[in-house]
Amino acid sequence: MIYRFYEWHLLNTLDSIPQVICFMISDTEMENDPGQIRRIISWCLDISDKVKKKTPSGVGIREIIVHISTNDPTKKPSYIKKIYDLSDIVQVHLHYANKKEIYGKGIPIIIAIGKSGREEIADAIQAMVDNDVSPDEVTTEILEKYLTFSQAPDCVIKTGGAHLVDFLIWQSVYSELFFLDLNWEKIRKVDLLRAFRDFQSRNRRFGA
Repeated sequence: MIYRFYEWHLLNTLDSIPQVICFMISDTEMENDPGQIRRIISWCLDISDKVKKKTPSGVGIREIIVHISTNDPTKKPSYIKKIYDLSDIVQVHLHYANKKEIYGKGIPIIIAIGKSGREEIADAIQAMVDNDVSPDEVTTEILEKYLTFSQAPDCVIKTGGAHLVDFLIWQSVYSELFFLDLNWEKIRKVDLLRAFRDFQSRNRRFGA
């Protein structure tokens, strides 16, 4: 009951939330509770809908990114069905083992298993070479067109005690970072609301 009241209180303090969110978790966390990904995405959608209804701008979450770090990105994960099952509430863009699969309709949920930022940038450079892009033509804008993940997250939420990985190393340079002491499977809706409240209170300077 107390948590329900606290959720209600936090939601009423929110006038804006991040439009692009990135969660960074480990495959161990996913294996510990495969169903948690659906709960967290459902909470994000619910919070977004309520904030859009109560604010004049009506801006909510446009995209959610989930990076799952793993020591063996070529192995098909045991929790893959739980990811496929998300397609009944969102549009899933799944990246793993050098493959990309798209399922469902709704706001895009980008799920990358084992893809590192360094690999993404190396792949982008190789693609530019393959397309005969000359060194004189290379700009930040050109490079960004070749990146696998185009969106720059407004906030990155890292769970547990593991170190921050290099996923979205280019795109997240101006992102707000949030480190939760809780492991992925322990996150509650109230913890998301607290992160969004903290995001709202920050003065984003974008490197200025």
